[in-house]
Amino acid sequence: MIESWKVDSNKLMKKMNVTEKGLSDEQVLQIREKVGENLLEEAKKKSVLQVFLSQFCDLLVIILIIAAVISAFSENPESTIVIIAVLIMNSILGTVQHIKAEKSLESLKQLSSPSAKIMRNGIKIQIPSKEVVPGDILVLEAGDLIVADGRIINNYSLQVNESSLTGESTNVEKTDKALEGDIPLADRINMVYSGSLVVYGRAEVLVTETGMNTEIGKIAGLMNKAKERKTPLQKSLDQFSGRLAIGIMIISAVVFVLCLIRNVSLIDSLMFAVALAVAAIPEALGSIVTIVQAIGTGRMASENAIIKDLKAVESLGCVSVICSDKTGTLTQNKMTVEKVYVDGDIISPNQLDLKNQLHRDLVYNAILSNDSSIADGKGIGDPTEYALLEMFRNIKVENFRIGNGGCKKFEDSTVENNDFNEKMLNEEDVRRAIPRLQEIPFDSDRKLMSVKCKLHDKETVLTKGALDVLLNRCIKIRKNNQVREISQSDIEEILKVNEKFSNQGLRVLSFAYKEADEDLTIENEKDFIFLGLIAMIDPPREESVEAVQKAKEAGIKTVMITGDHKITAIAIAKKIGIFNDGDLAVTGLELDEMSNEELYEKINRISVYARVSPENKIRIVEAWQKHGNVVSMTGDGVNDAPALKKADIGVAMGITGTEVSKDASSMILADDNFATIIKAVANGRNVYRNIKNAIMFLLSGNMAGILCVLYASIVGLSMPFTAIHLLFINLLTDSLPAIAIGMEPSDDSLLKEKPRNPKEGILTKYFIIKIMLQGALIGIATMSAYYIGLKTNTALATTMAFATLTIARLFHGFNCRGKESIRKLKLKTNPYQIMAFVAGIAFISIVLFVPQLHGLFEIADFTAVNILEILGLAFVPTLIIQIVKEI
Repeated sequence: MIESWKVDSNKLMKKMNVTEKGLSDEQVLQIREKVGENLLEEAKKKSVLQVFLSQFCDLLVIILIIAAVISAFSENPESTIVIIAVLIMNSILGTVQHIKAEKSLESLKQLSSPSAKIMRNGIKIQIPSKEVVPGDILVLEAGDLIVADGRIINNYSLQVNESSLTGESTNVEKTDKALEGDIPLADRINMVYSGSLVVYGRAEVLVTETGMNTEIGKIAGLMNKAKERKTPLQKSLDQFSGRLAIGIMIISAVVFVLCLIRNVSLIDSLMFAVALAVAAIPEALGSIVTIVQAIGTGRMASENAIIKDLKAVESLGCVSVICSDKTGTLTQNKMTVEKVYVDGDIISPNQLDLKNQLHRDLVYNAILSNDSSIADGKGIGDPTEYALLEMFRNIKVENFRIGNGGCKKFEDSTVENNDFNEKMLNEEDVRRAIPRLQEIPFDSDRKLMSVKCKLHDKETVLTKGALDVLLNRCIKIRKNNQVREISQSDIEEILKVNEKFSNQGLRVLSFAYKEADEDLTIENEKDFIFLGLIAMIDPPREESVEAVQKAKEAGIKTVMITGDHKITAIAIAKKIGIFNDGDLAVTGLELDEMSNEELYEKINRISVYARVSPENKIRIVEAWQKHGNVVSMTGDGVNDAPALKKADIGVAMGITGTEVSKDASSMILADDNFATIIKAVANGRNVYRNIKNAIMFLLSGNMAGILCVLYASIVGLSMPFTAIHLLFINLLTDSLPAIAIGMEPSDDSLLKEKPRNPKEGILTKYFIIKIMLQGALIGIATMSAYYIGLKTNTALATTMAFATLTIARLFHGFNCRGKESIRKLKLKTNPYQIMAFVAGIAFISIVLFVPQLHGLFEIADFTAVNILEILGLAFVPTLIIQIVKEI
């Protein structure tokens, strides 16, 4: 093993047979064959057999096994066989569901897995992290998640958080110098390690280890980060099911004692009690919730909302405030340079003349104080920065080209017009001709980026950033290729131009420079010479206007948060529909001057925040949460991570977002689109509604069974069902309709309701009353069928009660699809419900009409009239419920 921190970076690169251009495609293939993909091996998963056997470790299943044993002692071996067969079938279904859920989780992991920027064949490209191999040149920037171990070869103020590896929360300042001696991992400051986060600066790193050979790969406890956890809803339902089971066991014990007092045999009394327990406990509840959530997350992923945390699915239905970034989320994220202010004139970008030294120096600044690049026509990096590169590439050039001899040749060389081609005008040629000597990366607190280069044979600092910050640091201005002191009239003119651009919804960047021999530090980012302004447009997304309107109808307030100028932010917010008459717009500075009490009072009226800091975002979230709101916050930068974690739903950008922001979020927008958040909210509400409706279906059906058994016990009738009947209904005929209810599609009505109160549980007083009333209706119909059959004999009574309850519950599935009647919901909108109904009818028909099964299910002989009576009574509860819904 090479102790990379001890070796000079150039020697290490030579040893690994790689240059600063990176590996070739052939080298990558050879290395990958030897070392494999850059992936950590996950903890050993349960085998299929272990998953299957774990299905039996459940209180309900234990009760059913007891029921099977009791059936065997009651000289009813057929019942025992059926119960065991159904339990095995249920375990098989549970195992299949578990495997499908794991695959679903894997696919979501793939969607949200990190990417890496690397040099390959001399070009900077972006690839999935698993494709990184030893020898790759990794390009790290603030916000990146480091995906492999590596030796720093070029360092530009890099700071890394290595707490996931060392436990130390303080940031580590890095170097590219070789270190001497045996040094512990935490002190190897010229190395970076997989799983760490870049919080500041930039660096180029030679990858030395990947996958299980990385330091994090050696730590078994960190191998399997994605552990499955139950969501609050699942925990709530587990708690409810536990309490229900205990309550039913107590009631079953009372029923058992009552039967013994009435001189019913011990075995029959036990079977009566077990039947009640089977009737009461919704066996499929846990799996139904998991299936519905899995369907919901899959649907969201197909609509570009990748859910990292299942809790987010439930919380989405409660969101009442969305704090959204402007650039790329509400706008198209296709920055295009519209106007340039240089030499006292406002010109279009195609009027820039590279033969004019002032114009040329402004263009130099735009290219050199810029970390983005364009590869194969695709921008890599910040959209604002690669818009500047596109501006440069689109400048019309005559008798001018970039040569290979450096800056001087770039300025002076000429070629014939017909020799000119696009390749001659490339930012990488400029960067090679005028390399960086030092740099201070951009951060959201300073709102500046500075680089030091050798320009015109003089060490020159080039700076770009927000005008309100940079103008205050300018002491001179350059006009007519002369440098003079900046006057008040100059400042007023620049501010006037800036305001004009801002009123047009343009994003403005200012540029300045100075000649300086001293080292470039944050302290000496001052005494600049003003060069000019470049204004860009990022037009609102067409779908944003509609999405904001839908959010309003859904009772959700949309708030814009941006680093842009206040006037620009208001102009865009008005176009989208976020800023209305009477609303307030606040800058970060104004927010800093507000007390928490003042912010609490004004928060409802503030629709736009401009020039905000990361700390401001946290205050905004906290203020909304104090009002009892569930807040969603979007973000893409390193400094957004605390606010994303603080928000109820942190939403990271999938395209422009840093890996740090993705790591802190609970949802990732694959398309960086605000409209996708609204779709996700609708889907979140739909998932919750479907789960609630599925619970309504299961509990109301079970309530019917409970009421029938209790009624028979109290009035001294024989048991209306056997345990096998109830098991058949609960595990076979009920599961499919419940899943079908969970697949009910989203509709416009969901976004016309107010957000759900997160403190309100599923089992509200109204919900329980509804369950009991609907259960009572089905129970009355079932016992009516029982009494009709009892006129002939007890066996027919039990058969008719079983068939009526089964079919009534299948009909009831249509009632539980939503609040509206079937006429308004329309049958065709959920074909799964029809399929579930047909499958359920097929199951009960097989039991009723196949003579060989009559012994197993204790089915008595019946007539055609009995079948009509069963169908009629089974349909009556649905008819009544539908009439009530229509009224």
